[in-house]
Amino acid sequence: MTTLSHDRYCDEVARQIDLLRATLTGADLSVTVPTCPDWTLSQLVRHTGGAVRWSERLVATRAERNIPDEDVPDAAGPEGDDPAALDAWLASTGALAEKTLRAAGADASAWSWSGDHTAGFWARRMTHEVAIHRADAAIAAGVDYEIAPDIAADAIDEWLDIVLLLRRLDPGSGAAELRGAGRSIHLHATDAPPGLDAEWLIEFGEDGFTWRRGHAKATVALRGPLTEVLLAFYRRRPLDSGRVEVIGERELLDFWLERATFG
Repeated sequence: MTTLSHDRYCDEVARQIDLLRATLTGADLSVTVPTCPDWTLSQLVRHTGGAVRWSERLVATRAERNIPDEDVPDAAGPEGDDPAALDAWLASTGALAEKTLRAAGADASAWSWSGDHTAGFWARRMTHEVAIHRADAAIAAGVDYEIAPDIAADAIDEWLDIVLLLRRLDPGSGAAELRGAGRSIHLHATDAPPGLDAEWLIEFGEDGFTWRRGHAKATVALRGPLTEVLLAFYRRRPLDSGRVEVIGERELLDFWLERATFG
């Protein structure tokens, strides 16, 4: 369910990068990122900016196949860990991506690893790529994290669709184990603004699962502020953080979180 316009996603790619830049102000770039323990904060920044530059190149060239990282201009960012240089690189990355994505339009052809080979796919994907890694950076830097409610809700939609795609593309993945009729998960944001449906129902079947937005009784419910539901569902915040409430059979939610992985 894509609920936002292409122009909004274009705006958000640049906005999320600007918010990431603000998160990094004064941060120690050498610290380990708790939610991505294989990376330092500097490596997280380079990964995030590099992903945006890679997707921009796919759209700019109307790529019909994947483009290797080494063929993406300035994908690795500046040498060294000078904060000013990294900040300037991120700023130019956001501006470049926004310009390219907006000029291309949502329906422009561009290779992707999904079934949607359009610029619109990449505008949405990079919005949430940066938004979630911005949360990683905020946790590493010890600063607050905020995200617009409609962006947070759309990030949950997109994540559910990605997990469905993983089930289909990789039968050997953990996502392929997400099945078992008669079980269900309910996500419930307690602070959604008027007009935003911020509840989800995930229903397991013998051959997989389906999802939809809406309220319903379930085997287990994850309940709390929308931002915290997003972070817990993305495994950025532990279920016992005190910021969310788990009602019902927590084992099912743990089962999901252990298997719904990407990359």
